[in-house]
Amino acid sequence: MLGLSRLPKNARGCLLYEPLFLIPYSMFSTYATIYMFEMGMSETAIGWVTTLTLLVQVFSSFISGYLTDRLGRKWALLYFDVLSWTVGTLLWAVSQNIWFFIVAAIVNGFQRVPHTAFYCLLVEDTAPKDRTYVFSVLQFVAMLGGLFAPLGGLLVAHYGLIPGTRIMYFLAFVCMTIQFIGRHFATRETEIGLRKMEETRSIGFFAGVREYKGVIREMAGNPPLLLIFGVYILFQFQLTLKSTFLSLFFVEHLKLNSGLVSIFPAVTSVFMLLSMWLLLPRLREDKLHTVMLWGFLISLVSNLVLILPLPGMMFWLILSTVLAAVGTMMTYPYLEAAVANAIDDEKRASVFAILSVLILLVISPSGIIGGWAYKWDPTMPFLLIVLSFAVCVFLLVMYKRTIRST
Repeated sequence: MLGLSRLPKNARGCLLYEPLFLIPYSMFSTYATIYMFEMGMSETAIGWVTTLTLLVQVFSSFISGYLTDRLGRKWALLYFDVLSWTVGTLLWAVSQNIWFFIVAAIVNGFQRVPHTAFYCLLVEDTAPKDRTYVFSVLQFVAMLGGLFAPLGGLLVAHYGLIPGTRIMYFLAFVCMTIQFIGRHFATRETEIGLRKMEETRSIGFFAGVREYKGVIREMAGNPPLLLIFGVYILFQFQLTLKSTFLSLFFVEHLKLNSGLVSIFPAVTSVFMLLSMWLLLPRLREDKLHTVMLWGFLISLVSNLVLILPLPGMMFWLILSTVLAAVGTMMTYPYLEAAVANAIDDEKRASVFAILSVLILLVISPSGIIGGWAYKWDPTMPFLLIVLSFAVCVFLLVMYKRTIRST
């Protein structure tokens, strides 16, 4: 099902090197929040650092469309991946106090430029009918990365949490840098990218940014686009909350051993693989919206299980992890493809940049809100996630009705 030979050159070049990013990322992301906590930062301080990263991402998202068009997809991707991830992981690896984390947060916040560039490079030379497949392969690669998360647990168990996490960041620094260089030589600039580079050559930065006004007006007059963007924004909001507070919830509130926490990403990856193998081939492409709807409902239940006072804690944690894995596989590739197909290729960089800004304006307060909510009651961030999925279900139903009537 997931042969790379079916992919066009750019998608193949992007996805071939992606494990070098996702494997170390899955290892250190599991422990990032606990690492900050063990370094002496409070839950509220962790929330502020998360929010700072997101605020910088708002700025980098805003300029990402212009930079992606001006520099080209490949060069924008290389320059800003090296800045945000190569430099960022090195800073995390040597962090000594909150000021190191603040500088790392600012540097890593520029990741939205390569995010836009990667998105364009991945889909622009790919036919719309093949984009669901491309995002399914991307999710498959991400799942493979999750299988390596227990290696982080072994490092923590052997060296201790802080030294073990530092080693993970150093590994990420090396692997990600190799990925960025290898991917650069394995891809070519897209046809649209070449044309946009030529068009923006004589346009200054402020003139390029002013062109966003027309794009925003067009988006505002497209109700189906706004509804699917609303679903996408809330989906990203809950991802940010969960990635920030889940590991801390397990270790600090549920008192799980820190080495045990890395098992859950591996369980997630195993059941995502099983879902991809057993479930996705049976799902009809013309039922895309129904599949997403059920995926959101399953994801809602998975987070509800976390906050209910149920006996036999480990069983329910594993069940929640399994449900979350299945729900994600029923939503992520289809939602990404639905958004990609809703955006005009000629304006992809600008529209995606604006979408990224909207996402970040909504989720930027999530670190602070989540930090305050967690301090008040550790289950509160997960109640917010449940509410997010409930609104996603409502918006998706509205979206289905809107596109039927147009």
